[in-house]
Amino acid sequence: MRRQILETPSPVTARPLHMSEVDRLEPSECEIVIDVAACGICRTDLQIIEGDLAARILPVVPGHQVVGRVAAVGKGVSDWSVGERAGVAWLAGACGSCEYCRSGRENLCADAVFAGWSSNGGYAEQIAVRSGFAIRVPGLFSDVEAAPLLCGGIIGYRALKISGIQPGGRLGLYGFGASALLAMQVATFWGCDVFVATRSPVEQERAIEMGAAWTGSYHDRPPVALDAAVTFAPVGYVVVEALKSVARGGTVAINAIHLDRIPEFGYDLLWGERQLRSVANFTRQDATEFLALAAEIPIRTVPDVYPLGDANLALIRLKEGLVEGAAVLVTG
Repeated sequence: MRRQILETPSPVTARPLHMSEVDRLEPSECEIVIDVAACGICRTDLQIIEGDLAARILPVVPGHQVVGRVAAVGKGVSDWSVGERAGVAWLAGACGSCEYCRSGRENLCADAVFAGWSSNGGYAEQIAVRSGFAIRVPGLFSDVEAAPLLCGGIIGYRALKISGIQPGGRLGLYGFGASALLAMQVATFWGCDVFVATRSPVEQERAIEMGAAWTGSYHDRPPVALDAAVTFAPVGYVVVEALKSVARGGTVAINAIHLDRIPEFGYDLLWGERQLRSVANFTRQDATEFLALAAEIPIRTVPDVYPLGDANLALIRLKEGLVEGAAVLVTG
């Protein structure tokens, strides 16, 4: 089995991933092994590979947007069969017994397992995952279409929930990469007016084509006060810019696992019962809800496909802003 291994975090321009060959995987009692067909590339992968996020294990196989077919099941697995299509997302395990897991907040579990960070991920021809955390993928989507849904889509959906945006509301999206592209489709399906802030003229044009009510740069103010905003850009000053545009009682949801420092800002921006909230991972319930909604809309993804051997190239293009839609690795 081929897989891309990260041994030492370093800039992607140094091409830090190396292809290796290992034996095919065998599942533990509670695991399934999936033959990977496609694995999306996420900005979080970039942050792990370059060391912005401290490594949990090394060496590690990155990747947490996996779609494939079940190749083997552990002796204790009864909910999956060989040949079924299955997905793996960021949340690949949780303890099941802590106060967070017991209250439906497994995304906050201190012992949670994350594919491609604290367990081997999907930049490989096979992946093993706890059967209870594998995801059933709607048949409407091809493998490469489905892969980007399994992180950017699900976490973007959770960010919308955390923001408190209601159908018909005024929503700001700050940053317009792969996750925001999917979140916008949900928001417009809910009848929201969407205001997009991004420094990229190309992304501004794409947002207008998708039905945005307004586009501008991060420092521009939308023509109306926003009910809620979600920030996708991994830079702290964007959070402050979003807060400037939110009406009293509104929420800014920060959709980032890594962020540089948020600059100092005056209390008057927060006053008026405005809220700042972080978005931390997602739950399996989020995944179930979002994928059903994605099939209902249906959501359109724009895969930019690369062979597994070109993972370093795809990451470089992602960092340089040259990926339109979502980068996806394929094994075939």
